[in-house]
Amino acid sequence: MSGVHGLEVWRGGVNPWECDDMGHMNVRFYVARAMEGLVGLASALGLRGAFRERANATVMVRDHHIRFMREARSRAPLHMVAGVLEMGECDARFLQLLMHSATGELAASFQTVVAHVTTLDERPFPWSAPTRRLADDFRMSVPEHAAPRSLGLAPSVGRASLAEAEALGLVRLATGAINAGDCDAFGRMRADIFIGRVSDGIPGLSAALRARTGESDPPSDGVGGAVVEYRLSYRSWPRAGDRFEIRSGLTDVQDRTQHWVHWMLDPETGGAWGTSQAVAVALDLRARKIMPISAEDQVRMRTRTTPGLTF
Repeated sequence: MSGVHGLEVWRGGVNPWECDDMGHMNVRFYVARAMEGLVGLASALGLRGAFRERANATVMVRDHHIRFMREARSRAPLHMVAGVLEMGECDARFLQLLMHSATGELAASFQTVVAHVTTLDERPFPWSAPTRRLADDFRMSVPEHAAPRSLGLAPSVGRASLAEAEALGLVRLATGAINAGDCDAFGRMRADIFIGRVSDGIPGLSAALRARTGESDPPSDGVGGAVVEYRLSYRSWPRAGDRFEIRSGLTDVQDRTQHWVHWMLDPETGGAWGTSQAVAVALDLRARKIMPISAEDQVRMRTRTTPGLTF
């Protein structure tokens, strides 16, 4: 199989309870779909049972690049196709395309970097020859309209730590603990939890930054927000009972977009569980269209940016 058609790895729809106050499916459920789709692709590559509790080896996600193309609202039918972009000795880059089943339009694209690892100690080891042969049957290329736009694919290079977050004055977006329901079959936090906990804390983020600069410009009625592109780098995986703290900052403002960085940190060690960067827009909730940022608002918002903050 070649080209952009891909192997169908998931099919379903959007439940009303998966939609947020913007009226569309929340970002955490996009990642949850991608993780379900990953199970289907792994099976097609000969790795059946790789996500079961007693598996000796699995496929661990290291990085997600996500483009959100067309919002998915309640009861929308969706399906996902997937394939292989690159395969190294112990790692690979997969492409996953979430489609609107009724129209064929692209809802979101994922470039998912994975490692083939042992389940016990997360030690990378080579793909088997049969898996490599099967990967050749599922090669895909990235459709031009689904390629990265504002965020690159280079590895994360930021110095994320609690000490650095304090030094930079990053906003405390969220704190809490990982519970058993947040974990996968191997006891590690699921990938959708990171982006989900960031999403939970977003309502207070802009307000916190406005307060720091003495501003009082709450969003207007009928105006919401959405994320159009995301990078997530998973550095370590917390387990049930581990604590987390998410620190965030604004890095850039452009004509239509705001660029944010979020660090998920371990309060016990001060190290990083993961880092992410997001491109957000203001959304006209009536017209369902992206709104431009006025020159005046851009100047004001740039006073809230954090120099030196990196992904």
